Amino acid sequence: MELLETQDPDKKRLIETSERHKHELQKEVKAMSDKTEQIVKNALIIGGTLAITYLIVSQLGGGSSKKKNKKAKSKIVREENEEVIENDQDAYSPPSFLSQLGDRVVSQATLVLLDIAKDKLAEYLSNRKTKE
Repeated sequence: MELLETQDPDKKRLIETSERHKHELQKEVKAMSDKTEQIVKNALIIGGTLAITYLIVSQLGGGSSKKKNKKAKSKIVREENEEVIENDQDAYSPPSFLSQLGDRVVSQATLVLLDIAKDKLAEYLSNRKTKE
């Protein structure tokens, strides 16, 4: 059969054209899958970073202060009016250093991740515009 295909120039040209189109389609599919894979990886990295940051901050700063405040409030309610004022002032304490540090870390991480997301979005839109 190859002998017949190579003898007819029209068939040979059509087969070469078909092979070339096939290779171009394969290249485009591979490029699209690579881009999709990169986007998914970036999304997972950003989401994972946000989740880890949230867990670290919640473990460092937030968990025990709520329980202490509830216990202090219930104790204040039971005492007399004069003692209530004194205990209320004693129960209030400024936020701890770790809590403040955690808030700052969360703010900075959020800004960095938003900046990365902005850059990736701008890159995606510029690539899309150049292809069209």
